[in-house]
Amino acid sequence: MTARTLMVQGATSDAGKTTLVTGLCRVLARRGVRVAPLKPQNMALNSAVTEDGGEIGRAQAVQAQACYLAPHTDMNPVLLKPNSDTGAQVIVHGHALRNMEAGAYQNYKRVAMRAVLESHARLCARYDVVLAEGAGSPAEINLRAGDVANMGFAEAVDCPVILIADIDRGGVFAHLVGTLALLSESEQARVKGFVINRFRGDIALLEPGLRWLETRTGKPVLGVLPYLQGFHLEAEDALPREAAKSAHAGALRVTVPALPRISNATDFDPLRLHPQVDFRFCGPGETPPPADLIILPGSKSVRADLAWLRAMGWDKAIQRHLRYGGKLIGICGGFQMLGHRIKDPHGIEGAAGDCAGLNYFDMQTELAPDKQLHLVSGKLSLEDAPVTGYEIHAGISQGPALAHPVIYLTDRTDGARSIDDQILGTYLHGLFETAAACDALLRWAGLAQPVTPDYAALRDGEISRLADMVETHLDMRAIADLLGTTLSTSKTARRE
Repeated sequence: MTARTLMVQGATSDAGKTTLVTGLCRVLARRGVRVAPLKPQNMALNSAVTEDGGEIGRAQAVQAQACYLAPHTDMNPVLLKPNSDTGAQVIVHGHALRNMEAGAYQNYKRVAMRAVLESHARLCARYDVVLAEGAGSPAEINLRAGDVANMGFAEAVDCPVILIADIDRGGVFAHLVGTLALLSESEQARVKGFVINRFRGDIALLEPGLRWLETRTGKPVLGVLPYLQGFHLEAEDALPREAAKSAHAGALRVTVPALPRISNATDFDPLRLHPQVDFRFCGPGETPPPADLIILPGSKSVRADLAWLRAMGWDKAIQRHLRYGGKLIGICGGFQMLGHRIKDPHGIEGAAGDCAGLNYFDMQTELAPDKQLHLVSGKLSLEDAPVTGYEIHAGISQGPALAHPVIYLTDRTDGARSIDDQILGTYLHGLFETAAACDALLRWAGLAQPVTPDYAALRDGEISRLADMVETHLDMRAIADLLGTTLSTSKTARRE
């Protein structure tokens, strides 16, 4: 292997692993280093389609963008997509194998590790540096046997580790010292330093704690990353912790039910960040607020989430919303919910069976073992607006409603549009990322003069802002030493 590997692990979930790896990817890439991201094992319902026709965690697609690369399945060789509290669909090298309960997956880890090491070897053959990201915490004692995600991988490839913790949560020193104490001696030796994330305040007041931490552990603090106000990075899995912005008066009101198994919630980031949109997720126990547009999102367990919608009163809220002239969009699983019936004869998303849909489209959906994974482009039936996106679904929908499509692709059509023009449904994720398509959809929903920002440019600008912060506040000389390389002192042009 020619590449050097550096791994970032977290004292907790959501400590900043994804953020630090993304920032380092861009720092190294613009210094001319051929760098690639790797998350050995990811558990997430936000995913992306790769250039080699597979599926990986959405965060690794963003990290690939930070490296100026197209996403590839080797960047996330094992993806677990939860479909219940105890089970998940297991995806290896981009393709779904089967559903497994947690206990069965523990026995499968040896096979999963082989897939991870194959991907790592291929990345090492193509790049100078591999930046690996752990999952959860390496101190989860109950998951240590056969570990694939954290120290098990680091030990297998013999790479150094940086441990990051989020000071905004409180207890940062306990997180770092406690995590280190729960590791084996060889794993402790592998940790080469600490990073503290999301700090705000007077750094002088933190200095005594930093010196104590270094004295107590014998390991350096490699950096204290400040809290970035208004920062946006597509979420790995959970819904956003904070509101994206405050909408001005007259904004279009858009509401999305926060389904228990909501998938690809990043579909809505362009709307969350849109200055003319008042966007909100509506969770369990919350009364659906008045809205101009309701969007039913993707789901990893469509029938179970549809039952949840009914239990929460959303079916009646949607009827009332449409009766008063509101608009409705269904995306992927949300689109499937709009038909007469959803059938799962093979038990793709749980126990085999079927259920009634919301009955807005004359169609039915049957889930099939082969998942559809496509990067697509075409035009909306609204204003012929160009649109790009991706499909990730197991369902095949059929019925007369599909004769009135929403999207015209190169070789086929997609989705359905109601005769009264109040309802749209599509399998296309990323629907709002193309500015012209987003403008057309917002006009359809009632916004008179939408001006949609360039979301791709916004996302890339945030990655660069993150990289600037990482360069300023991280000891890059120490990072270079861990990688056994010398970093250029000047930024280079983007690699083509």
